[in-house]
Amino acid sequence: IAKAVYLQISEQFQCMCHIADVREQLKCDRGLISLQEQLLKDTIREEEHINSIEQGSILIEEKLQGKKVLLVLDDVDEHEQLKALAGKLNWFAPGSRIIITTRDKKVLELGHVESSNIYEPEELDEEQSLELFSMYAFKRREPDADYMQLSKKVVSYARGVPLTLKVLGSDLHNVVEKEQWEETLQKLKKILPDDVQEKLKISYDKLGNTEKY
Repeated sequence: IAKAVYLQISEQFQCMCHIADVREQLKCDRGLISLQEQLLKDTIREEEHINSIEQGSILIEEKLQGKKVLLVLDDVDEHEQLKALAGKLNWFAPGSRIIITTRDKKVLELGHVESSNIYEPEELDEEQSLELFSMYAFKRREPDADYMQLSKKVVSYARGVPLTLKVLGSDLHNVVEKEQWEETLQKLKKILPDDVQEKLKISYDKLGNTEKY
């Protein structure tokens, strides 16, 4: 959703930056400093070597002061990440937009994001979930009759989350052996709910651009 909004409104801004997978990228050696450098490179087209998070925050404020900025921070899981990359609203010009995706609502609360500005996507119901899964697994709106029950079992693990449904459907596309479907079900049973998204992300990254939408 955040990516779609970014692409739709980006032309309205002087400087744009979309940082994907913030939480995952922090596992690299330079962590937040590396993301601060990426932010500056994407927005003002300048290479900056930053030595500390504090220095990076000061540079971002100085370089982007007075500029209308569109910043997307995807999968933020700690307030310190938001603080280092977006700081305060007065860092940027009026009309700037910061779009944050997170699994933890506390990140937004600590960042003083007003509740009226928080969007929580609704989960799909069972019928919608089955249809979306089928579009990726069978390339039509409902499963083959022989795979209906298996499909419903797989869909139940997605908990209405579109990304999960897309990944599972893509993984099972052209899999004709029911034994392989059963193996997938067994694997899903062993994954704790919070870990499902983490493991599916790896598969999502392997999807083609068309499949990702």
